[in-house]
Amino acid sequence: MTQAPTTTMTGDSHGSYPSYLIGFVLAVILTVASFAAVMTHALSPGMTMAALTVLAVVQIVVHLVFFLHMNTSTEQSWNLMCFIVAAASVIVIIGGTIFIMHDTAINMMSR
Repeated sequence: MTQAPTTTMTGDSHGSYPSYLIGFVLAVILTVASFAAVMTHALSPGMTMAALTVLAVVQIVVHLVFFLHMNTSTEQSWNLMCFIVAAASVIVIIGGTIFIMHDTAINMMSR
């Protein structure tokens, strides 16, 4: 005879309907704010880029918290650590690529 499993899934890693709804509303608001910043031309080009960068980072955090359920709980510690290592790797790769391209462009330009 087979024995019933002794561990049960508590479902704590999954969000509730209000959590998903809040995340969706925040994502829509941030998306509309990004489109409004670009389409209204109310800001200078530099300020528009800064606003888009801030809105993008906030939207990434909203998606991580409300849809991927990343938090600092003990159940999510390994997921959070893996995400941090992956994000740091991407930042190093992109930053190194931009640095190399800039350095090459400076050294290859005739002065």
